[in-house]
This record gives sequence, structure tokens and C-alpha cells, in this order.
Amino acid sequence: MLTSPHLLGIKDLDAESIDLIVKTAKEFKEVLNRPIKKVPSLRDVTIANVFFENSTRTRLSFELAEKRLSADTINFSASGSSVKKGETLLDTVNNILAMKVDMIVMRHASPGAPHYLAKHIKANIINAGDGTHEHPTQALLDTYSLREKLGDLAGKKIAIIGDILHSRVALSNIYALKKQGAEVRLCGPSTLIPKHIQSLGVEVSHDVKSTLAWCDAANVLRIQLERQQIKYFPSLREYAQSFGITRKMLDELPKEIILMHPGPINRGVELSSDAADSPHSIILDQVENGVAIRMAVLYLLASRG
Repeated sequence: MLTSPHLLGIKDLDAESIDLIVKTAKEFKEVLNRPIKKVPSLRDVTIANVFFENSTRTRLSFELAEKRLSADTINFSASGSSVKKGETLLDTVNNILAMKVDMIVMRHASPGAPHYLAKHIKANIINAGDGTHEHPTQALLDTYSLREKLGDLAGKKIAIIGDILHSRVALSNIYALKKQGAEVRLCGPSTLIPKHIQSLGVEVSHDVKSTLAWCDAANVLRIQLERQQIKYFPSLREYAQSFGITRKMLDELPKEIILMHPGPINRGVELSSDAADSPHSIILDQVENGVAIRMAVLYLLASRG
């Protein structure tokens, strides 16, 4: 059983909880590969998907996970809501809870928003991404995907390449990988590496070729132009020349490595199309595993009640 009634971030999880979620997801993945993909595990549970930021993969993945578990779901989008009229976050959520909702899956642009809600309401909260802070279910599905290919992650070398500064995926992955004993190296332009990030026990490099040669798996992040208020590098073309990964670079490595990406991919920037679609890539496996991981998280949190 999970120790917390919420999933707010990987920072709050211990290695045993990560193991439990991955083990449970493995069982649900078997369900997803059966002819009948639905189980009645959450038949009496009502879940609200409350998204204050745009999302495609995460939102669809949670919605599908909820349906596969037979939960009742309601979907809330800030763009067409009373938030636009000035309603506060707490009032919005309390109005949703008044409809007898048991769990809230929330994405919000403000770091710490799910933590704030967890202190003020009784429902289970799952953080589906809070600003540039954390994205715990993405790190969990990345962990599951890596374990499928590499087994135990202790001692494995994992690189995270790209826009580390603006990425909630990077921080959650650092926490998850370090808790499992992996070695982590961050790689990107110096302007996109947060100050003092080495205090988390990670290496930092600005050489993508040597980083690829070092690692067992590379998790490549997109350049998040929508979060960048100033220019962190001269142009996307120059970024692609210095830090973009191509199939040729992968084929020239002395060993096989795994290529990952949380999506959406900026093809031709951080990854060329022939790299993204290469045998090295497990990007579509990550998407498939995302549904199983989110089923596991929903089920385990609901089981606490």
C-alpha cells in the first residue's frame, strides 16, 4: 500500500512505493493486452480530470486508465470554465467535490498547486504536472519502460538531454532514478541547466556525443519555447546542430542504447525523424506503459480508502 493518500511528486515517494507502482502496472499491462481490457476495480469511484494547462498524451492516458478501471469520470478544462470569470482554484475544486468526486487528477501552471489543494480538501490528488516542478506519473512510466529493457536500474547510466531548466519531467526523473540507484547525467546548453542541480547527485555535461557514448539510455526532452521568456540560445537550427540527436550518431556508438522522449517531439530539433523512429527508440512503448502506470496509481490510491 502507498504511504500517502496523494501522488504529488516523486520526491515524496520511497523506493518501495516506486517498486509497488511498477509491479502493479505490470499486472495492469497484462489486462490491457487481453481481448477484454476492462476491470471493475474502481466501479464505485468518481474521478475528476482538472486541467488548467493544455495536454494531449497525459490527459488521454488518464482518461483511458480511468475507463479501463470502470471509474466514473468528469473532465474539466479551465478554458471554458468560471476560472475565466475570476473563480479561485479552491472554489473551483470545492464545487467539483460537491458533486461527490473521490479523486482529482490535476495539471496546473503554478508549481505547488496540487500540494496546496491536498492541504485543503479530502479527495485524493494526483499531480499531472505542476508548472516546471514535477510530473510524477511521467517519471514512473519512464522507470517502468527502462526496467522492461534494462532490468534493475541500480548502477545503470541514464542521460537526460535537452531543456532541463524548464522541464518538470527532468526533475521527477532525477528523483526516481536516484532513488533506484541509477547514475544520472544531464546534458544541454549551460543556459538550460539549472544552477546548483548537481546538489541532487547528478553529473552535468555540455557534450552530447560523449554523453550518448557514456549512457545506457538517453531521455531526450523538447525545447519548451512556451515557457521561455528570454532567448536561451541563438536559434533552433543552432541548437539542433549542437545538441540534436540523429540516427547516424546512434549507429556510430560502440554499444546499443535506449532512446526515450516524453513527447511531443520537435522533429528536426532535439531528435531527427530517423532517430525517433529507429530501433533504439522506445517512445511508443512509453505511451503504452503510461496507461498501465496511471491505472496502477489510481488503483493503489483508491485502495487506501
